[in-house]
Amino acid sequence: MDLGLKGKVAIVTGAGRHIGRQIALTLAEEGAKVVVNDLFPERADGVASEIKAAGGEAIGVKADVTSGEEVNEMVKKTLEQFGRVDILVNNAGVPAPLPDEDLAASGATGLFADTTKENWDRFIDLNLYGVLNCTRAAIGPMINQRYGKIVNIISDAGRVGEPRMTAYAAAKAGIMGFSKALAKEVGRHCINVNCVSLGATPQEALWDQMGIPQEQVEERMQAILRLYPLGRGLQRLGRPSDAANAATFLASDAATWITGQVLSVNGGYSMVG
Repeated sequence: MDLGLKGKVAIVTGAGRHIGRQIALTLAEEGAKVVVNDLFPERADGVASEIKAAGGEAIGVKADVTSGEEVNEMVKKTLEQFGRVDILVNNAGVPAPLPDEDLAASGATGLFADTTKENWDRFIDLNLYGVLNCTRAAIGPMINQRYGKIVNIISDAGRVGEPRMTAYAAAKAGIMGFSKALAKEVGRHCINVNCVSLGATPQEALWDQMGIPQEQVEERMQAILRLYPLGRGLQRLGRPSDAANAATFLASDAATWITGQVLSVNGGYSMVG
């Protein structure tokens, strides 16, 4: 199937590693020109170099998505380099821990009654305000060209709720509500707005950095797999490629008649109607 992405210009936030990196690579494989955003310029440039080495077009742009100024500059650079903005994938955010991960080590919020505004701000600023900032910067060019695809990466924690992830869940639920409202506003400009909602997509490299022994990693994986009906059969959790394939579809012309929707990519963890 031709997804109609050849020559399209895509901004992918938080694309220096893991899920964002794979989304950027997959879009590039389909022919899109990719602006690889990350807070750390060496990560952004590294992924852009991967894309160019494979024959694609890409630039790395450092920007903190919580800064409206830096995000506006990122979109300005995109327009200067490529002339338009067709696709925005809002991926940047503070990740949630896996269900059995140590809460203190992972940066989770803990029980809501024990948290403070400082705890909430970390999740709300990056996960929610980051999406608002990037979307606000990109929506103008999309309206002017009467074409745009916005894909927001959220979590099942925001769809069904997760204890000890209250601020994180609130931010992701906020993105979902924002996406549905925006889809109704900008549909008349031929702009699609959708969400990809993920289940557990572990970063094994992060577990290595935390010094977790391999046997404990296997135990964790088996414990988490019990929560995923399809995961039990496939003997795996989510992969970055699962998220990337879904995001690329929603960013494509194959999804022209889809807007205001949430596509769950979760191995059956939740089955929300």
